[in-house]
Amino acid sequence: MQTAMCAFIAFAVTALSGIWFIPLLKKIKFGQTILEIGPSWHKNKQGTPTMGGLMFITGILLACCAGFFFLKDEPSTEKIRFASGIVMALGSGFLGFIDDYLKVVRHQNEGLTAKQKFLGQVLLAIVYLVGIYISGTLSTVLRIPFLGQIDLGIFYYPAAVFIIVGASNAVNLTDGIDGLCASVSFVCACGFMVMATILGHLGMTYIAAALAGGCAGYFLWNCHPARVFMGDTGSLFIGGMVCALAFGIDFPVILVFAGIVYVIETLSDIIQIGSYKLTHKRVFKMAPIHHHFEMCGWSEWKIVIVFSLVMLLGAVISVLAVKAI
Repeated sequence: MQTAMCAFIAFAVTALSGIWFIPLLKKIKFGQTILEIGPSWHKNKQGTPTMGGLMFITGILLACCAGFFFLKDEPSTEKIRFASGIVMALGSGFLGFIDDYLKVVRHQNEGLTAKQKFLGQVLLAIVYLVGIYISGTLSTVLRIPFLGQIDLGIFYYPAAVFIIVGASNAVNLTDGIDGLCASVSFVCACGFMVMATILGHLGMTYIAAALAGGCAGYFLWNCHPARVFMGDTGSLFIGGMVCALAFGIDFPVILVFAGIVYVIETLSDIIQIGSYKLTHKRVFKMAPIHHHFEMCGWSEWKIVIVFSLVMLLGAVISVLAVKAI
């Protein structure tokens, strides 16, 4: 009941906020700029309101406030882990907001530099890990799905920072066509909701439910043809939430399956860049890979459905991996 309430609050607030928030974004001319390097048919999306991530951030934050109240009888360690995850997600969203602001308002096409964004993400990852350490529940043991576990010792910390920064950017790459990031993140959140329930992490169950509800409410406005884009504000926030869930259930490597679409998108980008630099040939028609399928003639709806099904398969494998512990 409490889990469903968190999901409903996030869904309702996000869905209803679009009624007034999208016209506001249009009024203040917070429109998306479509880069020349993007698919030519995306030009008709020029001017679509962006920074819509603020819609589901608001809904998810309110739902998480309710979730935190529901944790009143839980141990302080669970509350600290819960709060640390929210802080990391909000910090990631704020970093994305600055990037969007520079692009949309200050008309700086690149927004934050890669170095500035990277340093910000590393700092947020460190702050999050410190929070988990304070809770007394940070373990240097890394669970490997279906294989067992390994104690990384001091090397766990740089590995954790790498996973957090990498996963956040992977989610960002997925936000390239209408409804894709919201739909696959909804499936991902549902998977984590089941895993957190199995492992007894009540706080993570509430966070996952809130994320699922927020993504579902936002999808109503972002599905093709999109009336609003989430911007880096939204995609980096979701990235922070997903990382908080993975670490919150003490199973960060599960992202390989639970976030399989994020992984595929990132690998396609790495392969494309690496291939072009080494051979001056491209493996895909365009990267990340969702653009490749676009150029192969797939509709945006078809890509969203197929990628969501792939994410669902990853979620099922993830749940099986958790049950095998």
